[in-house]
Amino acid sequence: MAPNIVRRRMTRIAFAAAGLMLGGMIAFQPVQTAQAQGPVSVADLAENLGDAVVNISTAQTVQGRRSVPMPQVPDGSPFQEFFEEFFNRQNKDNDQAPRRVQSLGSGFVIDGKEGIIITNNHVIEGADEITANFNDGTQLRAEIIGTDEKTDLAVLKVEPETPLKAVDFGNSDSIRVGDWVMAIGNPFGLGGTVTVGIVSARNRDINSGPYDNFIQTDASINRGNSGGPLFDMQGNVIGINTAIISPSGGSIGIGFAIPAKTAMRVIGQLREFGETRRGWLGVRIQEVTDEIAESLAMSEAMGALVAGVTDDGPAAKAKIEAGDVIIRFDGRDVEEMRELPRMVAETAIGKEVEVVVLRKGDEVKINVILERLEENTPTEASVETDEEPVEEPAAKSEVLGMMLAELDDQLREQFSIDADVTGVVVTEVKPDSSAAEKRITAGDVIKEVAQEPVETPTDVETEIGKLKDDGRRSALLLLANPTGDVRFVPVRIEDE
Repeated sequence: MAPNIVRRRMTRIAFAAAGLMLGGMIAFQPVQTAQAQGPVSVADLAENLGDAVVNISTAQTVQGRRSVPMPQVPDGSPFQEFFEEFFNRQNKDNDQAPRRVQSLGSGFVIDGKEGIIITNNHVIEGADEITANFNDGTQLRAEIIGTDEKTDLAVLKVEPETPLKAVDFGNSDSIRVGDWVMAIGNPFGLGGTVTVGIVSARNRDINSGPYDNFIQTDASINRGNSGGPLFDMQGNVIGINTAIISPSGGSIGIGFAIPAKTAMRVIGQLREFGETRRGWLGVRIQEVTDEIAESLAMSEAMGALVAGVTDDGPAAKAKIEAGDVIIRFDGRDVEEMRELPRMVAETAIGKEVEVVVLRKGDEVKINVILERLEENTPTEASVETDEEPVEEPAAKSEVLGMMLAELDDQLREQFSIDADVTGVVVTEVKPDSSAAEKRITAGDVIKEVAQEPVETPTDVETEIGKLKDDGRRSALLLLANPTGDVRFVPVRIEDE
């Protein structure tokens, strides 16, 4: 559910005094300063929009499993038989009795003729019955047209006798931090409630999903407001209230709304297909930190670092490689890693797009034909190896606080390393080393150093030496864990 708090706004009136000597007297004159003012009243706006906002009530049948614990009594006690018979009977009755669980939320009408209502997926998830309660007391049974867990959106449909009051989506990209907004919803089941606040921030990532770019607001949002609209001062829906940060469960002034731009595309697909249809690039990415940027000789930390490429995916077919940094997608700069999933998801399936990557310091343009993202898209398949066992002892050395060795059958068995993982194995890490700070552990396998493949400890030493000669302060390692999952890790080398 989604709560928020309206901050207390205090306006300070400053007075300045100017002294003027007149006949031996000093005259003081107050100087008025301009004061920022919010809207005088939103009564007309609230009255006009209230009928388009609905309260969503749901009911779900669950099997009762409320077992009652039996008191502990000594064996042979005269109460033992009585308690066993009583509590066994009570627990049997409870186990067989189904219960009705109800919940409340909010929603709003976007198509009055068709009876289309928008709410959050978590408001109606698992419900057996969904009822839309309108401002005039009308109650209509709602059916689910489609849901999307990744953006927490749901589209419902009711059958009204006459067209319903509806609201329009606005341009969420045009809002600015400090703009006034108004929320209408059903907090704590109280019914239609209006709150006003400002946009506190934009493009917030709260780690709720791969496409997070929430509008943050201090308009009071509480339990039951989820799925309700966030309006601008022209009465357009610029967000859908969906989450809060609250240690107590009540509003503390930090609430989040799904931007209208994000919602509109998802809602359109749910209405048309009953499901979402997103573009898929087929890469695993990670953030480009300042250390990674320095190790790649990048002037600034930006883009999305490709940590892995899915076999037979669009990126693999277009020859995008692990270690590439995607800096531009379909004509748009990728400033941060988290922007790329949204860009890809919003792009039409089957479209050929230009992807610009940084590869070993050079910009490379690659054309990729996007495919459809499936919920169960397979991960990279493992590959069996036919290599003969290595008879001689593995070569070892110490680099960057790590004891390294050539990967042989004995070490594979010792660290449970999959057969398709290749590279140089880390057998030990010094506790006070930079490698330890980066959480490199024994059993990790170094596949690349500075985007150059390595097979022996000597290879690692050679590449580290080149970096030192070039004045680099860190080395970018491509590491695989024993199961083959890879990640890029920058390790300091200045003290080596």
